[in-house]
Amino acid sequence: MVMNAVNPFATQPQQSLGTMNEATLMALSQQGNPGFTHAALLEQAAAQQQMQRVAVEKNIEVPKVNFYPSRHPDPRKARRKDIKQAYKLLRPTKRSIFDPRRWAWWSNYRYNKNTAVCVVDGCNVMELIQHDNLYAKICDEDTGKSLWELYWQNPVTGEPEAFVAREGVTSGRKMRGTYCPEHLHLYHLLCKWEAEEEKEAEMKPSRFRDKVKKGVSIVSVPVSAAANTAPPHPILKKYEAFFAEIMADARQTKGIYVNFITNPDTGVNDITHIMFDNRMFEKELLEMANPTPAFQDVLRQQAAMHQQHQSAPPLPVVPEIQTEAQQ
Repeated sequence: MVMNAVNPFATQPQQSLGTMNEATLMALSQQGNPGFTHAALLEQAAAQQQMQRVAVEKNIEVPKVNFYPSRHPDPRKARRKDIKQAYKLLRPTKRSIFDPRRWAWWSNYRYNKNTAVCVVDGCNVMELIQHDNLYAKICDEDTGKSLWELYWQNPVTGEPEAFVAREGVTSGRKMRGTYCPEHLHLYHLLCKWEAEEEKEAEMKPSRFRDKVKKGVSIVSVPVSAAANTAPPHPILKKYEAFFAEIMADARQTKGIYVNFITNPDTGVNDITHIMFDNRMFEKELLEMANPTPAFQDVLRQQAAMHQQHQSAPPLPVVPEIQTEAQQ
């Protein structure tokens, strides 16, 4: 009997995003991390393709980021796996453990010379910028801004300023190196995923309960929109009261959605969508009828704080001192 020489327990190498077709990318976007949208997958795949194209045309040694999105059926766990994988790929490369410089705190990283070198793979980003600025071609799928505008420009002056990496990827001491375009795009996605996690964590009752213990109460304050100088159409005047009532109710319930679509050229609101979600109405009625124990505790704490403020003794009145002239 001849045994197979291939290790059955070895993990098969994943196909890179740059070699996948659009149908495969669309299928990947429908599973796993909801923050890794189809547009983000297209940008990541385009970044890999452009990096390889520059390597062939200009004979430049460029890296290849082997990031593959998670396919876990639970979206939250898939996002957590993607975050963990991104941290692993973006962590700066250290020297070998046999290199004496590894144990010196000022030279333990292999690629930490200047802002023209990627801290992960040692890629010379200045050559990439001179031949083809890929930072300006990789854009955010939501805002449309490029990585060059987001990370390589001073937000105040607008002058070019290199992005500086950190030892802990998103925290820690600043280094002297930077990220290549593909790693920087992965860093951008990592920041967005962590922001989504933090936003979901803020909605937990435990976070709200901790804020109440600190004496913080959340109050919805309507922000008045800037007055439009252009006169509205006469037919819209009779709907002003209805629209004001809709906006007031939309701030109190999640069953009413008001979506504004602005003109990208003029910035003026062109289309307004008003949607009523009956499922959210029924869910809110059910929650009002059967509040959770955690929410009941929060309401009790708020009521106790309100009574404490009301039962506080009034400030003493200081009598006025009459002067001799008034007497």
